[in-house]
Amino acid sequence: MDFLQTLVSIFMQYGYFAVFGILILCGFGLPVPEDISLTAGGVISGLGYANVHIMFFVGMAGVLLGDSFVFWLGSYYGEKALTLPILRTVLHPERFDKVREQFKKYGRWVVFFGRFMPGLRMPIFFTAGTSKQISFLLFLLTDGFAALISVPIWVYLGYYFAHNFEELMGWVRNGQTIILSLVALAILVLAFLWWRRKHREERGEK
Repeated sequence: MDFLQTLVSIFMQYGYFAVFGILILCGFGLPVPEDISLTAGGVISGLGYANVHIMFFVGMAGVLLGDSFVFWLGSYYGEKALTLPILRTVLHPERFDKVREQFKKYGRWVVFFGRFMPGLRMPIFFTAGTSKQISFLLFLLTDGFAALISVPIWVYLGYYFAHNFEELMGWVRNGQTIILSLVALAILVLAFLWWRRKHREERGEK
């Protein structure tokens, strides 16, 4: 709670620019939880220091810009970028190798689920860039679709519980589980719809 309150205090003073800047730095591997940063942005909106809908767009922009820069580093510099101080402390060669193996197996799905994995998000996006298996546009669309699930949840969660930090922290602690559950449910629904459509086509139905 103390860390959330610290971010709220900073964001109350500097508004959208502080939220945007912190989120970009999160993409670089700054050891600040992205979900807490987004929630803090929602909190200051609930307290009247910002507009929550604008905060949502600021959050999306900060998240996608930070992620895109990491992808670009991997795409432009390749594995040489692992020697850069900004990456060397957060992306160890062993972790990079593990993520690369997963990316070879599952491709862009790793990018999608990487958005919901705070500790692996940055390595996954960097590896996506080095792999050359996914274009920047496809990366942006995949990451953006995932962000449309997670970003509004954190921002509006902070907004609606801005005056009740204790209850807010309870939701934040379970937030990642809730998001992953929603993603899993969405995938099951889409899989069922695809199966039903295919089954109808096989029977000659429209």
